Amino acid sequence: MFRRKAPTPSAPDTRRTSVTGSNVGETLDPTRVLAELLSRPTAEGVLENALAYAATLLGGHINGYAVVRRGQDKVAAVFGYPRTLIGTAMSGPWAAMRPRVLSDGSSELYEANAPELHKVLDAAGMRDVALSLVVPVSDRGRTLGALVLDRTNADPISPTQQEAVARWATAVAPILGMLDARDDWQQAARQVSGAVVEAIESQDFDGLGHSAAVADASMKIGRAMGLSSREQEELWFAATLHDLGKIHGEQGHALVGANFLQNVPHLSEAQKAIRHHHERWDGQGEPDKLSGEDIPLYARILAVANAYVRTGDLERVQAQAGKGFDPRVVNALQKALEKAAAS
Repeated sequence: MFRRKAPTPSAPDTRRTSVTGSNVGETLDPTRVLAELLSRPTAEGVLENALAYAATLLGGHINGYAVVRRGQDKVAAVFGYPRTLIGTAMSGPWAAMRPRVLSDGSSELYEANAPELHKVLDAAGMRDVALSLVVPVSDRGRTLGALVLDRTNADPISPTQQEAVARWATAVAPILGMLDARDDWQQAARQVSGAVVEAIESQDFDGLGHSAAVADASMKIGRAMGLSSREQEELWFAATLHDLGKIHGEQGHALVGANFLQNVPHLSEAQKAIRHHHERWDGQGEPDKLSGEDIPLYARILAVANAYVRTGDLERVQAQAGKGFDPRVVNALQKALEKAAAS
């Protein structure tokens, strides 16, 4: 169970988060980052949100910038620093493309660049940097750039924090790699979705791996019911993301989770599934007391998969056929399990 106090189930605040200077603003949770990554497939949008979440992993007092390597290294996104830096060509401590913590702040950055660029760096406040974390961004062996996180006070960056940022950069990298190859978008979106869910579960949810197991069961049911590849794709997102709302507490989590996808039109059916996966076939569920086939199909599949993963008992799920669950979906689960056992 998530341990955070449950708020009123309303739409999440979509204001930008500030984690700069001497104060840490409202916490930027990774679900918002995920929603924006899925709905804003641009290099600047991806990197801006990647920096924002990386800053929260380091605990605040962080400014940051992302460098992309396209012939010449250029700043592609900023967090906390002025946007006038975007497009600036510069060299720096990311050249070796390996994770580094620089205890001498920005001195290496200044040394690597010509004096005329120092005024630009000064105007951005980079002389005040106490220490920096440099994390390369690579996809399938191809170097794409780096995230540079600058701490404005002397608090150390722990090995655990370094590893967390490195994992996040690894999750984000495929999106940058696919921006020049649109066919890879779904694969990249899947990887980031899985990484965000795992990060949430590992911090706040006792059932680490629960969403992945529900996604696997849902896909088996979907295939047994003859869903198309496109339908299976959206069902996967619904299953993987179905418990995201629990980061804000158990109460009303289905509504909160659905709201995170409200600006991602190509996942509109997944949004409906998340909202309604606690409805019951007999109309006694929530939030809208839908019944029978008025409940979206993906939600009916998700409810059965979720129950099977939680109980591990097909007979208990079958006992709810026609009551809590769609009998056709329960039958599809049985067939999928029989097929898996026979293979």
